[in-house]
Amino acid sequence: MLRSVKRVAQKARTVNGGRRAKLNLLATLVRRDLEAQYKGSILGNLWPLLNQLSQLLIYTYVFSIVLKVKLNLAGFPENSDITFGVWLFAGLLPWSAFTSGLIKSGVSVVGQPNLVKKVVFPLGLLPLVPILTAFIESSLGLAALIAIVAVSSQKLNATLFLLPLVWIPQLLLTAGLGYLTAGLTVFLRDIPQTLGVILNFWFYLTPIVYPASVIPEQWRGVIFWLNPMAAISELYRDLILLGEVKHWGEWGVATLISAAIFWGGLMVYRRLRPAFADVL
Repeated sequence: MLRSVKRVAQKARTVNGGRRAKLNLLATLVRRDLEAQYKGSILGNLWPLLNQLSQLLIYTYVFSIVLKVKLNLAGFPENSDITFGVWLFAGLLPWSAFTSGLIKSGVSVVGQPNLVKKVVFPLGLLPLVPILTAFIESSLGLAALIAIVAVSSQKLNATLFLLPLVWIPQLLLTAGLGYLTAGLTVFLRDIPQTLGVILNFWFYLTPIVYPASVIPEQWRGVIFWLNPMAAISELYRDLILLGEVKHWGEWGVATLISAAIFWGGLMVYRRLRPAFADVL
């Protein structure tokens, strides 16, 4: 596999290879990553779905059954644990893909010293591999959620076709922070641990396990306008569960912020990239 990666990488660096060869190399690396993660296991790539469902059960038990958090959604049973469960799952899906991809992206360069040192390799692809892997894995949970919603509400919302537009800020945000943390981790090995602490705070500052309506009015605007993941999680719920978009403005701002973070993270990564081989 490494030889095939080398061949495609060398082609990607040639004039004739161009972007298509880089895309082929990226697809090869993502496929290899998906195959390697669960190689030899019986359930294989079903494990990401099981992990997502286990999170769903835990949070549903804690917040819906123990803490008695209830909510109502049009077309779903009122004050039902099932209703809370699908609402929670819709918010957890983008967050799980975001955090899983970002954490693994942060160590993508230091974890591949051979590619950095010995192979003529387009290093800009390394942080993207775990991000795309996590995104693809989350698609299993998304398919399960859509099926559950279809059975529970007896309908599929036409707004599902807008989901790819929500994936744009989600992937831009994850990739931008991934480039930033991957580049900095080469020089500061405390970055992954620091990132874990930051993500713990970020999770509870995002209305995922609690409704946005419980956020004090004076803080609600700040959370939605400055936290792209808050807008993205709510947009998943809008498009999958409600069938209408209630957060157009937040969607636009989240896209702009995510694009700015992507550009900034990529610029930092490119500036630091020439020194990677010397440090590793």
